Amino acid sequence: MIRIDAVLRATRERIDSADAELLLGHALQRPRSWLFAHGDESIPEAAQARFEDLLARRIAGEPVAYLTGRRGFWRLELQVTPATLIPRAETELLVELALARLPDGARSRVADLGTGSGAIALALALERPAARVVATDASSAAVAIARDNARSLGATNVELRHGDWFTPLAGECFDLIASNPPYIAEADTHLREGDLRHEPRTALVSGIDGLDAIRAISRGAPAHLVPGGWLLIEHGWEQGAAVRALLNAAGLIDIRTDRDLEQRERITSGRRRP
Repeated sequence: MIRIDAVLRATRERIDSADAELLLGHALQRPRSWLFAHGDESIPEAAQARFEDLLARRIAGEPVAYLTGRRGFWRLELQVTPATLIPRAETELLVELALARLPDGARSRVADLGTGSGAIALALALERPAARVVATDASSAAVAIARDNARSLGATNVELRHGDWFTPLAGECFDLIASNPPYIAEADTHLREGDLRHEPRTALVSGIDGLDAIRAISRGAPAHLVPGGWLLIEHGWEQGAAVRALLNAAGLIDIRTDRDLEQRERITSGRRRP
């Protein structure tokens, strides 16, 4: 049997070291942090075989999150599958900005459109337990994953609904609507690269210019916001001006775009007139 530290050294030139650690930890059914304190221990043959299989699939391009079935987001550990978009660090900015508009302890009503794994909805619900969060998704498989995540995290103030954008929210208004919709253009070459090759196309692509979903959300938001209620949308780093124009055309006010850690325009927000 081979030692843990030897296996990790041997994989450094084949895949990213952090990916190797996550995959080996998954094969051993141990957290990544455990590996650092047990590097001199031998890997059981069955676990070594599982790791080699995972390693080969990662080298072939499968995302680590799909191989392990898990992804960290905010302070949560989420179940993910190929039916859901993989939560990304830049989306945490959307959560941060939404929380700043949701007073702690207030009985706010929040909607998360296109929830996927439930990342945004669950982060908001757990940070604001007095709020009621409704999350929608057009994919029944994604809704099932989000529901499992809500159950495992004990988020009892989240309701999952199956349907496209505002369709499951007929007649309802919210203090805040958040969304990380698909915003990649159909012909974008990045769709043939990296993890994007394996993620659900419907969660990535939105028309010729990538703005079809954002157009629909912008048009529909005023009818589902209380007076003074906020809309927050994540988008591509080159789409800020276009999204600001869409929110303005929808009659929203106080429109602004916030930048992510790489100083790229990432989240545009606006609110309904009081």
